[in-house]
Amino acid sequence: MSRQVPYEYHARHLHHSRAAYPSFLSLHETVWIHAKCLLRGLFDAFRWDLVIKTATSDPEIRSNILKSILLNSLSLASIYAFDLLLQPLVHDHPSWLRRNVGWCYRVLWLLPVVGASFYLNSTWCNTIAKRTFVLQYGNRAVLPRHVSYTGMLNTLATSAYRTVMVLTSVIVSFGLGAIPGAGPFISFAFMCWIDAFVWVARGLSLANRVRHLEERWAYYFAFGFPSAAICTWGSGLANAALFALLFPAYIIMAMTARPAPQDPYNPLSASDTVRYPSPLIPIRLPIFAIVIRLNDILVQILSITGSAGQVTRHHRALSHSSEKAEEGAGMDTPGLTNNVNARLSHRNEPRSLVERTREHRKEPPVDRRKKRG
Repeated sequence: MSRQVPYEYHARHLHHSRAAYPSFLSLHETVWIHAKCLLRGLFDAFRWDLVIKTATSDPEIRSNILKSILLNSLSLASIYAFDLLLQPLVHDHPSWLRRNVGWCYRVLWLLPVVGASFYLNSTWCNTIAKRTFVLQYGNRAVLPRHVSYTGMLNTLATSAYRTVMVLTSVIVSFGLGAIPGAGPFISFAFMCWIDAFVWVARGLSLANRVRHLEERWAYYFAFGFPSAAICTWGSGLANAALFALLFPAYIIMAMTARPAPQDPYNPLSASDTVRYPSPLIPIRLPIFAIVIRLNDILVQILSITGSAGQVTRHHRALSHSSEKAEEGAGMDTPGLTNNVNARLSHRNEPRSLVERTREHRKEPPVDRRKKRG
């Protein structure tokens, strides 16, 4: 005969199983939460009062913003001067004159001005971001570090990888725009997230920045919507100059923003029980999956070609190599890091039980030559 389970044990076990099962929000509650996140993102994207307050309170930020405005205004004036003045003047002239005038103006004046503007603007915006971060989170947020030659190479690798990732994202957006039908709308939505990703700094690594944005996709879509809408109505160079003109302001807005929800897996964090969003609406959208995959392939190609004839294959997870490259460690630097890696590998080698016991007790090593003498 089978042994019967007491009713009290069965009820207690059933109650424990019911308590262990996750609790979900309804569909309309989840939609309402995402709608509030959209409104919060739009509200934070128009906080020009914070930009004015920050610029007027700190002279370093104010001077860099003014320099950025002047230089990018010169770039915009140069771009529209050709479109509105020079091109109509030579419109009735022969085709070779129109072609040569346009070519000379772009090569000799427009491209150098725009290139210098982008380079100097990136330097000034980096200073604005660091200074705003210090004002927002205090001096303890920025720890002084000793800059070595290897650290300088890592910094250059980090900047290069971020630039390549942004350029890859722009190329992917152009590819999405070529999709028939809904392509332009998908491309515009992707550009909203790209603009928001550029301003997500907060001292995070690449993988954490991507995860932070993809788990708050509704908020960052709305946050990047105004800048994407402004920077898509003109020509290519004009859109880039407008983006550079808005860049310092949105860096300050991003530093002072409070992305919502605070916990994407428990958006109603005020309640005692954990309630996950509805399974019908994804918590995390893989927005940058294609971009990160392309950058993984690029990093692997550069790592293979950078090694001196030694081809090694690394089977790593998605975005792991990207995070290493963004931290300056994804690309091989032979002759610089071999000694450091050798020391680290020697330090991480498994030690014997006697060595670990001596290190724990802090006993000095025994000199066997003295005992023999």
